This record gives sequence, structure tokens and C-alpha cells, in this order.
Amino acid sequence: MPSSHAAPATSGGTRHQDINIPLSALSSSHEDDSKTGSDEDLDPESDSALLRRHRDIDDEAEDTTEHIGLYSRLAGLMSKAPLLLRSAPGFGTGSYGAVPVGASAETSDEEDEEEDRQTAERRSGLRNAASSGALSGRSIRSRTSRRKSSNARRQSVEEVAGLEGRFGLGGIPIPNADDSSSAEHVSEDAILEDESAADDEDPPDNSPYPEVRASVSAIDNTSLSINTPRMWTLSLLFAILGSSTNLFFSLRYPSVSITPVIALLLVHPLGLIWDQLLKRRDDPNEEFIDGSRRPSIDSNHEHNLPKPTGWRRFRLWLSQGRWNEKEHSCVYISSNVSFGFAFATDVIVEQTHFYKQEVSITYQLLLILSTQILGYAFAGLARRFLVRPGGMIWPQTLMSAAMFTTLHKEENTIANGWKMTRWRFFFVVWLSAFLFYFLPGLLFPALSYFSVITWFAPKNVVIANLFGVASGLGLFPVTFDWAQIAYIGSPLLTPFWAAMNVVGGLVIVMWIIAPVAYYKNLFFSSYMPILSSAVFDNTGNIYDVSKILTSDFLFDRDAYHRYSRVYLPITYVLSYGLQFAALASLLTHTACWHGSDIWKQWKRSLKEVDGETKTYEPLSGGTQHVPAGTRKRRLDRTNSGVDNIISQEDVHNRLMKRYKDAPLSWYLATFVIMLAVGIFVVEYYPVHLPWYGLILALGICTILFIPIGIVMAITNQHSSIYLICQLVCGAVFPGRPVANMVFVTYGYISSAQGIKFSADLKLGHYMKIPPRTLFSVQMVATVVSSITQILVLNWMFANVPNICTPQAINGFVCPLARVHFNGSILWGVVGPKEFFGPNATYHILVWCFPFGAVAPVFLWLYARNRKKNIVRKINLPVLFGSLSWIPPATGLNFSVWALVCYIFNYVVKKRATAWWAKYTMTLSAALDSGLAFGLVVVFFGFVYPGWMEGFKWWGTEIYKLGCDWNACPYRVVPAGEHFGPDNW
Repeated sequence: MPSSHAAPATSGGTRHQDINIPLSALSSSHEDDSKTGSDEDLDPESDSALLRRHRDIDDEAEDTTEHIGLYSRLAGLMSKAPLLLRSAPGFGTGSYGAVPVGASAETSDEEDEEEDRQTAERRSGLRNAASSGALSGRSIRSRTSRRKSSNARRQSVEEVAGLEGRFGLGGIPIPNADDSSSAEHVSEDAILEDESAADDEDPPDNSPYPEVRASVSAIDNTSLSINTPRMWTLSLLFAILGSSTNLFFSLRYPSVSITPVIALLLVHPLGLIWDQLLKRRDDPNEEFIDGSRRPSIDSNHEHNLPKPTGWRRFRLWLSQGRWNEKEHSCVYISSNVSFGFAFATDVIVEQTHFYKQEVSITYQLLLILSTQILGYAFAGLARRFLVRPGGMIWPQTLMSAAMFTTLHKEENTIANGWKMTRWRFFFVVWLSAFLFYFLPGLLFPALSYFSVITWFAPKNVVIANLFGVASGLGLFPVTFDWAQIAYIGSPLLTPFWAAMNVVGGLVIVMWIIAPVAYYKNLFFSSYMPILSSAVFDNTGNIYDVSKILTSDFLFDRDAYHRYSRVYLPITYVLSYGLQFAALASLLTHTACWHGSDIWKQWKRSLKEVDGETKTYEPLSGGTQHVPAGTRKRRLDRTNSGVDNIISQEDVHNRLMKRYKDAPLSWYLATFVIMLAVGIFVVEYYPVHLPWYGLILALGICTILFIPIGIVMAITNQHSSIYLICQLVCGAVFPGRPVANMVFVTYGYISSAQGIKFSADLKLGHYMKIPPRTLFSVQMVATVVSSITQILVLNWMFANVPNICTPQAINGFVCPLARVHFNGSILWGVVGPKEFFGPNATYHILVWCFPFGAVAPVFLWLYARNRKKNIVRKINLPVLFGSLSWIPPATGLNFSVWALVCYIFNYVVKKRATAWWAKYTMTLSAALDSGLAFGLVVVFFGFVYPGWMEGFKWWGTEIYKLGCDWNACPYRVVPAGEHFGPDNW
């Protein structure tokens, strides 16, 4: 008899414990099950562990409980259902390490034992199966057919994971009290069913990383709709609105950016309203295969309904399926692809308004499409290395996955005494963050720039250098603005060990080396601010690029020698050196720690090209008949090694094998077509970049793409190749500023877009989106957003008077394009030789390349066989590369970021593991989205209309009065004099 019809025990006194059935198919004995924290336990929070503890309580109960049936016990514990099927996080920037994130550096043996001990002490009840989509879906399947074997049971469970339960169609019916003859058998079947649920939620191949287990379900609901008119309409709507809005404001100062998390929140009520308006009670049943509706010719006949005609047929087409987390994921992914304005639009702005070139609309479309889509080709070709392995967790995507769970699931569980649901927690934090932003963002900005130490001595340059937050090193890490804290990425998403690498670089380089070099006047740095994103001339003023250009925007070498060399602030100099070292260390670190894994995956990918197919296989043996040794297959959650993290496959990769993959040939064809388009662009149009220059740019991207992707996937830190592309093009093609811009666009943007696409592919992997559907969603969103941005850009050229000039109305001065234009002059016209050549001021920085290449090798040789050694946690690409944010980031952005990361991802995680697992990802999403909404409301509601003009008081002015805000140099150049050589 199926477990969903479990009956209570009869009056004859049949007791629950008299049924001689093992409650864990993976346990060898009842005694083993009762051991807390033993290696045999699946997880102290899992359903099986809860069920065992519930059984132990029953064993000790009085005889008065013997008439209570299984359903009554379940009904009495309905408040314990968890929101996420597993418990434990990680949209930032930079690098990866020798240590896998959750499994090694984050989860030690001692922490696991402590977590098990604390969890075992809590006598929490059995999770409510009726409120869990996975379990209710399972009970529905039980009512329709008896499972013939444990293998069939597992496969059925994984295929039906909760759609019916979400819409109230399933559950555990009230048992028939008269069916006493089968009570004992029914109880047995129910217990086995619940034990199957526990193992389905935490299968042996579940992810070893607590971040992933906390945010991503190990069960796939294959019956959900995905490829529907609702999903496509909302995807295209937000792709058009987001891309056009962000491009519009990217040309303005001050600017505002609409982030994809806003789309994630806004689209949810729209999806629900869509269903509310178009769904009817008498609509025929629908069946979805791989997210697409399967035609059914018998549904109307079975229900004696007339064949739909006219409006009804159109309404049924529009209302396919129901709004769910998979459709939501697709809309969010399309927004993520399209919301960032395309870098190619800046190139077009610079060509048309700074270099005064005439460019056709065809050129603009081909440039933006080829640069955007080439990144997608890189992401698809690298799926084997960056998306499918379980070790590539992509921490930023976990926040999105947690948000989908928060919005679409109804489960809840107590975490360290906190009973609040994640949705309520999100709403409280979101509303608080939104309202609070009005203080630092509008009414009291001193809370954002909280350099309180400098307020007591505003004219003291040394204090401003050390403790300032605008142009100082931020040694006093206090701010009340989440925008400052999360400027380099949310600290709640960054693993603690990675943050410690960042802090190590910050302390050594920015807090020790930088002040010493600055006050020693190394590279004449004392005549400039200690931290600034500007470049300076030999009088200490900001470099005027127009003085070294002819009227045709060509480099005037004589004027350059009459004017000045280009000088950089000391933190800028060190940032360049760190970026050189990071790029070199990226390659050797990857080769040392992950080279064998990459080689394995490369051989597998070659087999994939040869036509080898992958098929879905449920875990052999099912839940009830797993051999004793099977438990060894569980992915190790405490191993501190780094072996095979790229070739490691987990439950999510296994579940994705049931869907048809997007063939590698699709991505290869995309790459070849876009490469041909790119060659046509650089050869046919006057950009002065030969076709082999384009090949060189893509070659740089190809070499560094997988190492950068591994960096981002493991540590949520992004390593940029923007600088190296500028330097290479400046050295190979000197005196060609437009060529430099186009070279950087094809090299750097292909990499950056590819990393973004890879993250979205991983999110689709976590949410179990069929790969072919995901390919269509990303490709369509990219094309639509690119065309939209070109149309909006040309409309602005025609309708905004004096755009990109100081006389532009309403601040449309094109600030980002101006910065990139200056960079193209410095690196494309002046050239790297003037900075790093034999007689250049910063020639010594060239030695950072060999240092960065050699240093990881020594660390690897020392730590490769020392599994528990802390040296394995030192990650040089992270340590070097993360500080490339300085400038424009300041020391405050790093110090307070690291402090928050320490509090939540170390202290809270260690002392309140259940709370951390339940709320951390939701907290990060709530703070980010609350800030985003607050910024939009403040800008459009108060700043943009001009309502705040003239609003001044102490809280709006105090932080602007001293040297921190005004970026005072330590030494001042006397009037009429200069520093540095007279001739060069």
C-alpha cells in the first residue's frame, strides 16, 4: 500500500517500534543510527536523521501514545518544514585558490563535529512532508502507481519534485481508520517512503560545499513549465527596458544603474498576475516535457470539454503552465545578460564624438553583436571546465538560487531558535535597507564617508592619508553605507579564506609598502595624492591629454616633450604591479593546482566532440537496498585537498544529464560566425586594426579565460585582462588609439562577457534549466539588448543637445567614455614604452611578471603533499589580483568588506551554523536589492528633479572639509617649478 495512505495503529496495540524495518538503508544497525556526529550519518539536519530521532522519542514514550498513527505524528509536526532542501552560501569580482571553498577551507573536521553535536542536541521534529514540494509530489505519484523496486522509486521521486504540492494538489490524506488489517504494512511503507525522501534530499553525490547545499535543491522537478509565452514575454520586456535604461544613464553624470536583482524581484509579481488573469479552473490538464508543453489530443475528450476556439485558444496558449522558479530563472538570466550596457557603445561614442569619425549603423550593430556574442561562445566551449564540475560553485549564483527558493517555496525550519521564514526575513531586511539608504544616500552622507578621525584634524595630510576614506588608505574601517561595504562585491558571498587572502594583500601592499614608498617619495609620488584614479603631470596637476594631441587627435611627440611625462599615484603604481603579477601567477597557479584536472576534462570534451553522449542514470540500488559500502561514494565534505575539483561531478551534473545538451557544435558555429564578423569589421571599417590583431586579442582571451573562470567560480573574485590588452595593443600597434579601443573590446569584453555567461550557465545548471532552452534564452536576450542599445544610442545622438560635451544638458557628458578615451590616448598613443621602457619611470614594474609566474610554483612544491598545511590556503592570484580595484576603490572598501566577511562567514558560520545556512544568502540578496531600489528612488525621486539643490547641513558637509575629500598631496610643488627629469 502506498505510504500516502498510511493508517494509524490498531487498538490491538501495534507499536511503531515493533515493525522490524531499518530506518536507514545506508546504516548497518540501530546503534549506528543513534550515534551523533558519526561518519555514518548523512547529515544531522537531513530527514533521515530527524526521522531516527523521532523514532527514538517514540521508543521512550508511554503506552498512551500507542494509538497515535503515523499521520497524526506528521500532522503534529507541520511547523518544522525547511525552506531549503539542504542546509548551508558564496555577483563579485576576483580569484580562486588551492582550497575548494566549502569543502576544505571552510568546513574543517572540528566544525563538522561541533555542528553534528549541536544539531543532535536539538530534538526538532520530523519535517512536514505535506508542505514540501518534493514530498507532496512523491505522495501524489504514490497514489497513482505502486513502485515495483527501489530503483523505480528513486527515479520517480526525482522526476516529480513538487509542482502539485506547490499548488495544493497533493498531500497526505486522512487515513481510513477502519483499515486496521493493513496498518502495520502501511506504516512500514510510509517509513520507507520518508527514508527515501531523506536520501533524495541528501543523496550520496550531493555537493560537498555547504554553500551549495544551503541554496540549491538536490531534487529536480521535471514537470515544471519553462518554454512558455509568459517566460519569453517577460524576458524580452526586461531585456529591452533594462538595457535601454542603463545605456541612457551611462552617458550621464551622476549616473545610476539598474541591477538585475531589481528584475528578479519585479518580475515575480508580474508572473503571478499573469496567471491570475489568464488561468481558469476549467482549463485542461497540461503536460510538460523538458519545460515545453506536450500536445495532448485527449485532454478535452476526457473532461467532456469542447474544443477551444478563438479567444479561448489564444488564452490557453498564453497561460501555459504556471509561474515557477524555472521560468523565473530564465527571465533573470536574460536580464543578467542584457542589463549591463555594452562596452562597444563606449567605443562608438569615442569614435563619433571624440575622434570625430563617421560610423554607420551597420558598423555599430556588427561591432556590438560580435563583441557580445563571442563571449557566449567562449562560455559554451568551456562548459566542461567551468560549469559542470561540482567544484565550480560560482558563489554569486547561489544568492540568486536562494532568492528563487525564498520566493517560490513555502518550507521553513527553526535555525538556532529563529522561526522566521526566509521570505519574511527577506522582506524585513529589504525594507530596512531601502529606508535606511535615505540617510547615507541623501540626508546624512557623512554616514557613508565616515572618516571621523580626519574630522578632528581636517588639514592634517598624514591623518588623511592613513585614515581617510575618499583618498586615504582606510585604516579606520567604519561606514554605515552598504554601497561602500559591497563596492567590490558582497562580502557575504565571498569565502572567508579568500577574503583573508585579499586582506593579506591589502595589509602588506597598501598598508605597509604604499605608505613607506609614499613618504620616501618613490617615483615622485609624494607630490600626488596617495590614492587617486587620475594621472598627473610634473607639476602635481591632473594630466591634460589635449596638450599632447594634434587637431586630428594624433600624438604630438614634440608637444609631449614640452609638456610632461605621465605620473601615477603610488597606489596606482602598486596596483599595476599587482595586476602584472596576478596575470602571470594566474597561469602557473592554475597549471600547478588544476593542470591534471583540466587535462582530464579536455580529453572528455574531445570525446564529446566525437559524438559521445551522456545519459541520465539514477543512483544504483535505490534508497532501500544500497550496499553497505555505497556510502563511501558520498563526496568528501571535510577533505582539505584540491585534487579533482574540476573533474568532480555532483548530483546537479547527474540530474542535468536527463536533458538534451546544447551540442558543442552550436557554440563552435557561433564562434566561427562571430569571428568572421569581427574580421570583416576590423578590415572593412577604418579602425586601423589588422585581422591578425583581432586574432591576437582573442588569443589572449583564450589563454586566460579558463584560469579567470576558475578564479571567479571558486572565490567570487574577478581577474580583469583590461590592462594587459591595452599594453599588448599599445606595444604591437603603437600610435593607433582607435585600434587600441577595438582591441580591448574584443579581448577584454569577450572575456568579461564570457565569465558572465558562464555564471548564468551555472545558475541554469543549478535550477535545472534544459541547456537548449538556456542557449535560446541567452542568445535572444543578447541580440535584442544589443539592437536596443544601438537604437537608443543613436536616438540620444540625435536628440540630446551637445551630448558628450561640457555644455550638454542635464549632465549628459559621457563620463565613462571620456575615461576610456583618455586611456586609449595614454596606452594607444603615448604607448607602454613611455611607462615601462628601459628609461621609463616605472620600468621596474616589468619584473612583477616573472615574480608572479615563479611564486606559485614554490608554494605548490611546498604544500602539494601537506594536506592540512595553511600554506595551501594562500592563493596568489587572489592576493595579487583583487587589489586591482584600487583605484577607484579605496582602502575602506576593502577593510570594512573583510570585516563583515569575517563576522558572517567565520564567526556566525562557526557559532550559529544553522542560522548562517538559512539566512546568509537571503540577507545578501535583501541588502543588495534594498540598496538598488533605494538608489533608484533617491536618484529619480529627489536628485534628478533637483529637489535637493541647496540642501546643506553639518551631515552633508563635514566630510568634504578636509584633505581626505580634497586629496591633498604630502609635498607641494613650488609655483613655476616641476619634479622629475627635465629631458626624457
